[in-house]
Parts: sequence; structure tokens; C-alpha cells
Amino acid sequence: MGAYTTIAPVVSKIFCSSSQAVLMVRRRPPTVNGGGFVVTDQDQRAVFSVDGCGIIGASGQLIVRDGDGNAILFIHKKGGIVQALSVSNWWRGYLTDYGEPSKLVFSLQDPKPVLCMKGDVQVTLEPKGRNRHWDYEVTGSFVQRSCAIKNRAGHVAAQIGVKGMLAGRDFYQVVVQPGYDQAFVVGVIAILDNIHGESTRC
Repeated sequence: MGAYTTIAPVVSKIFCSSSQAVLMVRRRPPTVNGGGFVVTDQDQRAVFSVDGCGIIGASGQLIVRDGDGNAILFIHKKGGIVQALSVSNWWRGYLTDYGEPSKLVFSLQDPKPVLCMKGDVQVTLEPKGRNRHWDYEVTGSFVQRSCAIKNRAGHVAAQIGVKGMLAGRDFYQVVVQPGYDQAFVVGVIAILDNIHGESTRC
């Protein structure tokens, strides 16, 4: 794992921990707040929730909330004719101010299935640096709940997997490494959940 190092937060430093965080994700029925899921810690306390995932939330608008129910991230799927002609779907994550989207903090690129070929999901932090096309990528299979969010250096920021007898597609574990922004990780997972809930992959 290595020693803890300071990593710039994406959402807020209050969501970064100096120790490894083990989170459990439980999907909600699609009739509750448009689907989504609740994230709990090892003490079974709700630390995040996401509204708008799944088929009912297919409009591409997601809200990440903290444990108190406050909106902390607004995530929007880019639309329009330019997006329709693009080879990738683009999602954008904004900090919220009084419940409204304010500052853009990350963009996620999800390549559309073309001739059944799949590309990596990549995330770019804002503001973009020169000669920097992405900062994080998702490797593995989210559908099988076996994937990782890695930074450009190849270090794992978070690992998504199943553990325990009750684990599966609707109940799975996320291990976030020290220093990484847990709210950002949940935001990326919310997009992955929506992508695979609303579309059929090759």
C-alpha cells in the first residue's frame, strides 16, 4: 500500500482519509428516488447516497449526497447533436452550491460501443493541464463488480468487488485507498451504474 501521501481532493478534503476506507454499496429499487444507491461504512452508517441511477434516471442527471442528505455533486450527461455524433459519451461532475451546480471538477469519457469494441472509461480532472488527456481510468468489469479506478501512474485509487455471501450486483464493496476523495469515487461509480443500467453493451 505504501505510506500515506497527500492527494489533492476533487470534491473536498473532508472526504479524504489518512487510512483505507471500506465502503458497502447497496442499490435501491428504481422506484425510490429514481433508483441509485446508498453507501455505508464499516459501522453500517450511511456516508453517501446517489439519486437518479438506473433506467428511471436514464435522462443522465445524478445527484451525490453526503451522509446528512446534502447534495455535494451534480452529474450530468452531455447531450446535443455534437454529442450524438461523438464516438464517446461525456459526463460532467459539478460541485453544488445551495443545491445548484456550480464548479466543474471532472469529466468522464465513456466510449460508445462501435463494432462491439470497447474502450477504457477515462476521467479528466478540471482544470485540464497541458498535454494531459486523462487523470484516472476504470479497468476491469463494472458489470461483474470487478474493476479498479487507477490514476495515471497506475496506482489503484479504489477497488470495486464482491465479498460475503450476500454480495452481488446490488450489494458490493468499494475499497478506497488512503488520501483519495471518497465522494469523487462514489461519483464515478454512480456514472458507471447509470451507464450499465440504461444501455446494453456488446
